[in-house]
Amino acid sequence: MENEFQKNYIILFNVKSLYIIKNIFSYLTDKQKLSLINYNKQILKKLEIDIEFFKKISGKEIIGERNGFGVEYDINSFSLIFEGEYKKGKRNGKGKEYDKDIFTFEGEYLNGKRHGKGKEYENKQLIFEGEYLKGKRNGKGIEYFNNNKIKFEGEYLNGKIWNGTGYNYKGELAYNIINGKGIIKEYNNFNKIIFEGEYINGEKNGKGIEYNYDYKNIKYDGEYLNGKKHGKGKEFLNNILSFEGVYLNGEKNGKGKEYEENNKIMFEGEYLNGLRNGNGKESYTKEIISEDEYLNGLNKGNVNVSYEKEIIFEGEYSKGERWIGKGKEYIFLENKEDKIIFEGEYLNGKKWNGITYNFKNNKEYRLSQGTGNFIEYNKEGDIIFIGEYLNGLRNGSGKELGKDEHLIFEGEYLDGKRNGKGKEYKSNKKLIFDGEYLNGKRWNGKGKEYYKEDNIIIKGEYKNGILIGKEYYIKELVYEGNFQNGKRFGKGKQYWNNKLKFEGEFLNGKRFGNGKEYNYDGNLIFEGEYKYGKRNGKGKEYDNNGKIKFEGKYLNGKKII
Repeated sequence: MENEFQKNYIILFNVKSLYIIKNIFSYLTDKQKLSLINYNKQILKKLEIDIEFFKKISGKEIIGERNGFGVEYDINSFSLIFEGEYKKGKRNGKGKEYDKDIFTFEGEYLNGKRHGKGKEYENKQLIFEGEYLKGKRNGKGIEYFNNNKIKFEGEYLNGKIWNGTGYNYKGELAYNIINGKGIIKEYNNFNKIIFEGEYINGEKNGKGIEYNYDYKNIKYDGEYLNGKKHGKGKEFLNNILSFEGVYLNGEKNGKGKEYEENNKIMFEGEYLNGLRNGNGKESYTKEIISEDEYLNGLNKGNVNVSYEKEIIFEGEYSKGERWIGKGKEYIFLENKEDKIIFEGEYLNGKKWNGITYNFKNNKEYRLSQGTGNFIEYNKEGDIIFIGEYLNGLRNGSGKELGKDEHLIFEGEYLDGKRNGKGKEYKSNKKLIFDGEYLNGKRWNGKGKEYYKEDNIIIKGEYKNGILIGKEYYIKELVYEGNFQNGKRFGKGKQYWNNKLKFEGEFLNGKRFGNGKEYNYDGNLIFEGEYKYGKRNGKGKEYDNNGKIKFEGKYLNGKKII
């Protein structure tokens, strides 16, 4: 039987499009890539056509000269992350940083790090200006609120406030810090305190209190070390105690307790890295309401409220999930009525032996050794799955239900994912896909995809996970070609007002590869190379008579030669 790498090899060499080959290859792990290359050395020759594309370990690609001006893009999101000067392959000189194409920093760099003067921005608004050393704020600097008033002015050391004065949103004095030490009050852009407590070495150290954005409710009250929660502390939700215990490096670690709104303990046990981990108990406190008996035919009018505590799970936890032990699961409905939906044993994080209840028709389903028919619910008490389980996962035939419990999928599962034959439906019971699935994705068959409140419709046929079809926006054709994961991929054509606008290659929804642009009259106006949706590389521009008016290179959509 073919192993996983043989299958990937066959897929890669059965697809003719180089860009499809590259995309399939990019989704493999480094270990799989190495195994695939070792399986057949010829794959290297195919990939070396554009080997720069596969330098993804850093998650970015630099377009342009490694000495001089260049542009960096994020490989995964295709968004601009930097433009500026390079020397010996690193950022050196002046440059600008971006987050998802939004401007966040401009200033000076040395050996790839911020070094010298610079400015930081948030939502296009200046939030800091000052000096940097080896990538961190060092020296004189000023922080700003969103009303342009000063938040802090003074000196920084290794990215931390060190000597200076802090202000509130109105510009009034809030605190002074000397050599990284002081009693600090931090304000947000609503002039509300979000932290008050001790600073040592320029960060939270000692006791402190965090507040939510309106300063009305405490979020945390406890100890800090090196800027993180560390030691004993308490968390609050709407000023009601929700957790108390021990923290280590900002996470719950060790023994702790979680509380319900009525101040009753709902969990007591051990934590690791912020999650329940180790031995613990979950309990559920039932509220029992009863009226006094009648006296001489009249109701006394008194209502008695009592509480009954029930252990609903006792055993071991791993990474926040019930792992091994006995327990019950409840659904709490809007009318405060509680319903048991599972009662039994867990093994390795999976429901293993027990009964699941369909409380809407009073039907029971049994699991034995993780096998049997099963029902899954969401938090609102709606059924989201009915079907067969094996080894504690969806395996075999089943149905998925959506809002108002309408059918959205029926078909086959393997190891918890859609695998094999299946059908998908929209909320109006309309069939939108009929075919085969692989690892939870549509693989072969005819179907439709809907986006942006159904204004964008993609319909066509899937072959080996690639959708070959047409995209419509409000019933007008805007694209035809290949899609992957809902994005344009491989060869395709773009249209505007039913006229060809562009034809070429796409990746992750953007132009990437060779392509041609046309004007409204259908005349060729450009042909050349694209990356990340913009002209990058060699290209030619034409006038309306078909004569070349420019031939050279482009960088980030601009002519450079």
